[in-house]
Amino acid sequence: MLHIDGISLHFGERTLFDEISAIINPGERIGLVGPNGSGKSTLLRIIAGEQQPDSGSVKMSNISTVGYLPQDGVDPNPELTVFGETEQIFDDILKLRERHRILHENMENHDSGTLKHSELLEEFGNIQHQLENKGAYSLRADIERILMGLGFKESDLTRPTTEFSGGWLMRIALAKLLLKNPTYLLLDEPTNHLDIESLQWIETFLKQYDGAIILVSHDRAFLNSVSNRTLALARGNLLDFAGNYSFFEKKYAEEQELLKKQFENQKKQIKETERFIERFRYKATKARQVQSRIKHLEKLEQIEIDEELAEISFRFPPPQRSGQVVLRLSGLEKKYGNYEVFNGIDYELQRGDKIAVVGPNGAGKSTLIRILAGVEPITGGKRELGYNVTPGYFAQHQAEELNPENSVLDELKQAGSNESETRLRTILGCFLFTGDDVFKKVRVLSGGEKSRLALAKMLLNPGNFLIFDEPTNHLDMQSKSILQQALQQFEGTLMIVSHDRDFLDPIVSKTLEVQPGRIKTWLGNVSYYLERKAEADESQNAVNKADSLKNGMSRKEQRRIEAEERNALSKKLNPLKKRLGEIESEIELKELRKSDIESTMAKPSFYDEPDKVKELSLEYEAIKNELAVLLNKWEEIAGRIEFIESET
Repeated sequence: MLHIDGISLHFGERTLFDEISAIINPGERIGLVGPNGSGKSTLLRIIAGEQQPDSGSVKMSNISTVGYLPQDGVDPNPELTVFGETEQIFDDILKLRERHRILHENMENHDSGTLKHSELLEEFGNIQHQLENKGAYSLRADIERILMGLGFKESDLTRPTTEFSGGWLMRIALAKLLLKNPTYLLLDEPTNHLDIESLQWIETFLKQYDGAIILVSHDRAFLNSVSNRTLALARGNLLDFAGNYSFFEKKYAEEQELLKKQFENQKKQIKETERFIERFRYKATKARQVQSRIKHLEKLEQIEIDEELAEISFRFPPPQRSGQVVLRLSGLEKKYGNYEVFNGIDYELQRGDKIAVVGPNGAGKSTLIRILAGVEPITGGKRELGYNVTPGYFAQHQAEELNPENSVLDELKQAGSNESETRLRTILGCFLFTGDDVFKKVRVLSGGEKSRLALAKMLLNPGNFLIFDEPTNHLDMQSKSILQQALQQFEGTLMIVSHDRDFLDPIVSKTLEVQPGRIKTWLGNVSYYLERKAEADESQNAVNKADSLKNGMSRKEQRRIEAEERNALSKKLNPLKKRLGEIESEIELKELRKSDIESTMAKPSFYDEPDKVKELSLEYEAIKNELAVLLNKWEEIAGRIEFIESET
């Protein structure tokens, strides 16, 4: 059991923690939540022993261990490989191995049966027993399993750590922590540098983890999946909720609603008391009652409610209408020296497409996005931008293009959108720049703050084809929600690289999967893609199993199994094809009726009958809406048929 006991921490006049306490039980999976600046990372550092509070303490048993993953700042040994750096976490085993090796050499230098040989043999046996107990003989397999689960390829394990970016170095730090298997695992934004496959892997790993977990994350789906308890920091207090993030949101909203009513009642009571005091202050007959009420007000603990952030919103200006084809890639080739990323890729983006780009890190997602944005040259093939298309591109490196001598507010003013200062400050509020933050110089901002500012600046002049590479990495829940709502309402074309399913799902209607050397479009959001992908993997495993069984069968048995497979495929496809035909018939009938109405509306005499105009206009709009729904259904079912047929 870990006991956070009465911790207080102040920064100047600001109280970050006011005697907060909590008990963390073995095996609990806790989401630590709260707005940016509420102290989530600070609390993790205090629990990890890396920062001291002003008062209070963290207590746990002597045999308990704590493992802490910060958001950044990992510093691996540049002389080691990925495997070698990860292996350092088992320093005790490495020392035992070295002693084991030395003893083996020394034993060879002494004759069997001598006293010295016997002493060496006894110690050799003891160390061998220790190595077995510590799992030393499965160590390599354990390290490889964790590293490859986090996205490293087998060939990466022997590469020096200096060849990897900061995001990959964070994965090494995470791997070391998971292998250490601490009693209390503290994770500060562990998903920021993961792709969708690694995210799914660690989600499964953490749900099966034996120890307790305290997790800070702005990925709602990840929090909901992993956590079973939520601790929320608010106004210096630590609130406790017996459920995941969605449970916390619901309960917290209910509590805030009740608190608002109590707040309003208290305000009313205070006003009535103040009126009584003012009215009878100088009446001797009421002096005792007046003094009583004054003392009551002085002792009254006033109710505080959270600032209202829900009203803050951002909306894109209506973009110029582009041509139907926004961008076309024909026979795309891309190489870096002898390394081939893409060869012969064809792809077409249509006006209004909203597409999530997913796939393992290193498959070429960012390369493809940069090519689409026109900032990465291609080796061969064609990239053709459609009529009247204006791309807007956001990537993390764009923070480097900000003027370090500008203030945050001036940087937005120079974006040239002609927005009022009030509006600019509202937009900055959406991205966590409030109060005097807007007057900070760009040069003093953190990396995350610069990324948020670059994102806000881009959104002021967005164009009609927006391309985002991990836009949510440094946003809190509130800011992500504001951006999500704005992108849902955006009338242009979108492509977004992100691993945050909860953010993407309400926005996108297609998912572009990027794998080494190839791409594939799935009709549906990221959750739909993951479901279909899991089905495909399961189906492929079944095929592989069936193939291996067939190899040992007679030709007659093989024909019987093939017939069963065809029947199973027909059972899957026939209902879908039947439904597709029904939808096509409905579309055909509605298209005919739509054409009839358009012909009627084209006649000059049509507008002589107002009632008929109104009636047909309403029917026309209804048919257009029904056609849009039917076409979406047709696309979904046709996509499922194509998927099933392509996997057989």
